[in-house]
Amino acid sequence: MCPVVVVQAWRRVRILDAFNIIKYPLTTESAMKKIEDNNTLVFIIDRLANKYQIKSAVKKLYEIDAARVNTLHRPDGLKKAYVKLAPDYDALDVANKIGII
Repeated sequence: MCPVVVVQAWRRVRILDAFNIIKYPLTTESAMKKIEDNNTLVFIIDRLANKYQIKSAVKKLYEIDAARVNTLHRPDGLKKAYVKLAPDYDALDVANKIGII
């Protein structure tokens, strides 16, 4: 008779700090058009991050205020965030500062 072994599956808790939430800025042509025309930065973010976490991460990492955050799940499994900046900030200046352009 074989002994029965009880195996517990432990769920890993992911800690999302500002560096884990925002993976990298998107530098496609359409993202550049958003920067120039709509005062919006585009980031690839963690799939589990919500809009409030994204807004606070942008404020902490780049020291800018976001007026609005829209998110989108891409077909390849990544999550994209459109961060519209407050009227006090210029997305082109911020993009130059963080090295997108």
